[in-house]
Amino acid sequence: MTNRAALRPSAGKTPATVITGFLGAGKTTLIRSLLEQAGGRRLALIINEFGDVGIDGEILRACGDPTCTEDDVIELANGCLCCTVADDFVPAIEKLLSRPQPPEHIIIETSGLALPKPLVQAFHWPAIKTRVTVDGVVAVVDAAAAAEGRFAPDPAALAAQAAEAGQLDHETPVEEVFEDQLLCADLIVVNKTDLVDATDLAKVEDLIRAAMAEGGMAEGGIGREPKILRASNGKVDPVVLLGVGAGAEDDLANRPSHHDEEEGHDHDDFTSFVVELGPQPDPAALAETLERVAAAHGVLRLKGFIDVPGKPMRLLVQGVGTRIQTHFDRFWKPDEPRRSRLVVIGETGLDRDAVTTALG
Repeated sequence: MTNRAALRPSAGKTPATVITGFLGAGKTTLIRSLLEQAGGRRLALIINEFGDVGIDGEILRACGDPTCTEDDVIELANGCLCCTVADDFVPAIEKLLSRPQPPEHIIIETSGLALPKPLVQAFHWPAIKTRVTVDGVVAVVDAAAAAEGRFAPDPAALAAQAAEAGQLDHETPVEEVFEDQLLCADLIVVNKTDLVDATDLAKVEDLIRAAMAEGGMAEGGIGREPKILRASNGKVDPVVLLGVGAGAEDDLANRPSHHDEEEGHDHDDFTSFVVELGPQPDPAALAETLERVAAAHGVLRLKGFIDVPGKPMRLLVQGVGTRIQTHFDRFWKPDEPRRSRLVVIGETGLDRDAVTTALG
């Protein structure tokens, strides 16, 4: 049972936890698990997604938990919080704090392509500086994807590269985003451990430590050592996640980033679009098609809801690379259009027309 007293915010500032992690790492699943263990505590969620259609916020609204009402979820789609602080993020925080019963803890789920450090810096904005503190930054890692080498070569290859060139080159946008998320974290949750064996799990944790060590070579280094936790299905004790007390906004010097010397950043390396499908009578056949399309076109992420004729519930589709998962998550509402829509995310250059045609 959750010790609610241990989670109670200190007097003064409202604590906020930033949950980051690459596309499909399991951030939304982890948040849903937190809601299930809230123990009556007032939590509020700010959910950000890369793309026009919000899937994660809708998943959380469908959880059926009394601690997660419509008013408790603020969804900021079609953008990235690290880029839209003034227009979106600060007003969202102010809205939550102005409620008759403000939240006891705010949970912020960034998009899978967000850099957490600019978001943490935003807590110095005058409108919220004296009212909210970053209790901790949690980076979620997909153990299976990391073991496949999706984010970086294995540690042996990294060590060989360092020995040969004297430094590690992070040439791909995916690697840079992944490492920036780790370098800002107070806790690193290695998720989906049920999908890997002990050898691959050890390799993933070595990869994380290698990335942290390389990041520590930056000027100023890292004056802290984030704790690594293991989880499957996003299940982590909320006492561990909510109550870190990091005050991360006052510790920015110990959170190096590839983008520290830039005035701003963009996401031109990635693209997102929505594919509209007709009703899909065979979920298994759909999953096979999605796997083939993801493999053929290098799709990073697929997610959305599907209308299966004859079924009263909507089908939730979640894809990370070629790993496709589906399940029925809730009943369609009486006045809700039964639409089949998929969000597709990939690196810039992904052929939208070809993907749309292949899925159609």
